[in-house]
Amino acid sequence: MEMFNLEDLPGVGPAIARKLEEAGYSDLMAIAVASPSELAEVADIGEGTAAKIIQAAREKADVGGFETGDVLLEKLEGRKHLTTGSKAFDELLGGGFETQAITELFGEFGSGKTQIAHQLCVNVQMAEDEGGLDGEAVFIDTENTFRPERILQMAEGMGMDGKEALKKIHVATAFNSNHQMMLVDKAMELARERPVRLLVVDSLTGHFRAEYVGRGALAERQQKLNKHMHSLLKFARLYNAVICVTNQVAARPDVFFGDPTQPIGGHIVGHTAMFRIYLRKSKGGKRIARLIDSPHLPEGEIVFMVKEEGIRD
Repeated sequence: MEMFNLEDLPGVGPAIARKLEEAGYSDLMAIAVASPSELAEVADIGEGTAAKIIQAAREKADVGGFETGDVLLEKLEGRKHLTTGSKAFDELLGGGFETQAITELFGEFGSGKTQIAHQLCVNVQMAEDEGGLDGEAVFIDTENTFRPERILQMAEGMGMDGKEALKKIHVATAFNSNHQMMLVDKAMELARERPVRLLVVDSLTGHFRAEYVGRGALAERQQKLNKHMHSLLKFARLYNAVICVTNQVAARPDVFFGDPTQPIGGHIVGHTAMFRIYLRKSKGGKRIARLIDSPHLPEGEIVFMVKEEGIRD
């Protein structure tokens, strides 16, 4: 993509350029995939002007048109995989956690969701030929689950310097759902300066569930959650990154057969997450991971261990 200034776009003067940059729209692709309403809001311009700016950015970045399947396949070959530390788990996911996609881990307390998230924060730092992505991690913590001492154990388990590993994990605590959404924008700013290749949200729906109570608030909650999921997806595609979100489960009294637990967030989360993995405890430190949704992989189930040194077969 050629070098460009925001002011090269029609209708963008110095003042609008400054507002766009401050809001995180400093590169062509970020503007090309924005919606006119969000751009109009941050730059304080009319939606008509915003639409023209977006159209010009799309033409310059060459996005938004149709592509043939072979071109698309070539682009998808740019996707990478991040190892979990367990060979069986990686095979279940077709090679590991995929970049440019959201993977949702859901299950009851103690099923291993946060353990996997911590392991990914370590593994992302490894070289690509070792199953890593040669990158750094962002961890958005909504329930005070991030444990630096756990990272030290896992890093040492992978033969890495624990203190150095911690320096490449950027942690922020989200105090409410608005702050949680804002932290994705902050992660975008960070990713322009650092090689962030993993973004973890642990847990995704906790704040939304606490703040929007009752049926009357459901529509607004789902709308916000939808916006949040699409921001995460945008991050994944812009930076060829892995997005890992953890989710809680709620018992459904109407389900009498099978497992009476469902991930929170309904269709909004279900449609945006490319891979959905249901985790549950088993005997003797074992955990069971079941892939319940993927666009191209078969459903399957594997057993893995959570050991002191991390996730293993």
